[in-house]
Amino acid sequence: MTAQRIYDTVADDFSRVNDLIIQRLSSDVPLVEKIAQYIIESGGKRLRPLLVLLSSQAAGYEENDHLKLAAVIEFLHTATLLHDDVVDTSDMRRGRSTANARWGNAPSVLVGDFLYARAFEMMVELKSLRIMDVLSHATAVIAEGEVMQLMNVKNPDLTEEQYMKVIHNKTAMLFEAASHTGALLAHASAEQELGLKDYGKHLGLAFQLVDDVLDYQGDAEAMGKNVGDDLAEGKTTLPLIHAMSHGTGEERQLIRQAIRKGGLDDLPRILDIVERSGAIEYTMAKAREQAELAQTCLLSLPDSGHKEAMELLTEVAVARVS
Repeated sequence: MTAQRIYDTVADDFSRVNDLIIQRLSSDVPLVEKIAQYIIESGGKRLRPLLVLLSSQAAGYEENDHLKLAAVIEFLHTATLLHDDVVDTSDMRRGRSTANARWGNAPSVLVGDFLYARAFEMMVELKSLRIMDVLSHATAVIAEGEVMQLMNVKNPDLTEEQYMKVIHNKTAMLFEAASHTGALLAHASAEQELGLKDYGKHLGLAFQLVDDVLDYQGDAEAMGKNVGDDLAEGKTTLPLIHAMSHGTGEERQLIRQAIRKGGLDDLPRILDIVERSGAIEYTMAKAREQAELAQTCLLSLPDSGHKEAMELLTEVAVARVS
């Protein structure tokens, strides 16, 4: 119910953003349109465009360009998903076959490129050099985050500090860019702009930390992916980092070997170690810490329904099951 209240705050705008997304997906190449629509309509939460709508209006924006900016953010996000699934050789996302599983790697990569290009076309239409600067920088940082994660696949020596850097670049950066550009569109004060920028960053970190917890104790049906997928891909996330540093020598060695080889042969034993080591509680505490930081970033904004929705979103971030 709380999550629905957040979306209800911008329901009309959200519907108009969805219409705009479909409109701007049009292409003379049928396969481009088919793949783009498939991934866009795959049932995601649309959190990043939601952030644009909430942040811009919480800062007093009253015109219509926030709809276009929200669509730009969703196109950038969708392009990264298409590329991510190819890199990760993923077959499922949100309970459906990935685009690369259905149409192959090459079309998925190329349609991802199309979505980047369409996003930048629309970005130019906003006629704001500052917004272009933020989004072009964010796109580069996200790409760096993907490369950082790729370099650390099957690396059990990843530190907590390095992990936080990866999830900031890979996930939190687009949250940050969404709320920051919303502030820029509204010509928010310097204090409000910084607050909204940092709000997105902390919210994005909280979401990713919870995602990494759900990989070890989530509901597979609700998540649309299997428990243990990160381990199967050899990804070292915070629950594993904590479990290795607080488990016995034998447990640490088991986790290290599992990360190095990937797969799920040792998943039941590792789930037990993660649970007993306090790794779930530790990671959730870190997520709550980020959510609380996000809350404090809203203090400079005037009271409004949009601000209240953003406050609720920080609570939803750490209370969700998918």
